[in-house]
Amino acid sequence: MNLTKKSNIVFFIFCLLSVSGCVHLGVEPWQRDLLAKKEMALNASPIDAALDDHIYFSKEASSGGKSFGGGGCGCN
Repeated sequence: MNLTKKSNIVFFIFCLLSVSGCVHLGVEPWQRDLLAKKEMALNASPIDAALDDHIYFSKEASSGGKSFGGGGCGCN
């Protein structure tokens, strides 16, 4: 076998292994009950989230975009 043929075989095997790594992505049916719990929600407490939004709105004089840092004084 020449070098080109060997490298093609190695590349093909590498591609097969790379694609097979994505087989087990996702949530299995027996895991869905754990993810459906209230504690697993992105916003587990809507009252706390509403309070945080109110504080952020009062501090920044704007709504939305609360994932950015900074104190509203321009000092970031």
